[in-house]
Amino acid sequence: MVKERIILGIDPGTLIMGYSLILQKDKQLSLLRMGVLKLKQYDNQALKLKKIFERVLEIIDEYHPDELAIEAPFYGKNVQSMLKLGRAQGVAMAAALYRDIPIFEYSPRKIKQSITGNGAASKEQVAIMLQKIIKFDHLPDFLDATDATAAAVCHYFQRSLNIVSDTDETKTVKIPKAKKSSSKSSWLTFINNNPDRKL
Repeated sequence: MVKERIILGIDPGTLIMGYSLILQKDKQLSLLRMGVLKLKQYDNQALKLKKIFERVLEIIDEYHPDELAIEAPFYGKNVQSMLKLGRAQGVAMAAALYRDIPIFEYSPRKIKQSITGNGAASKEQVAIMLQKIIKFDHLPDFLDATDATAAAVCHYFQRSLNIVSDTDETKTVKIPKAKKSSSKSSWLTFINNNPDRKL
């Protein structure tokens, strides 16, 4: 078992990117730093991506994390927003790859469930639970920072449960969803189960 490990957590965003670094010593976790990169002042999307890349690289060079845990973009109806978020995530991942940092990707639902036991928990619920887990005094002004911390702690939990290993880089861990049967298949099932019913 690894005695000491630094995990960098990233909550990607095009307006605010959250980041966090946690230190694992045996089974003890401590928070080294968490914060946000504000990107609202940049109108140009390419410039935002450049700033994300540069900031993540700076953090890596300062703290030398062993692994990166990053939140995967959630699926939404706004395709343009998803595209921008995916680019932001990709640039952060590229910075880690540039420094040969292994990457582990987790769905937002998986992260929330890992921290709170509820995959639909609010940002506030996640932040409050993190305070209990790694004992920091004050919640940050922007909960993107605690979301990044949650990604890092989620990764620690997955490692503790031996769900991920050093060969599982860039693995997305998602909670399987129950398959929804279509109305057509439901109707066919009803007919097959009730052959004596007539229309």
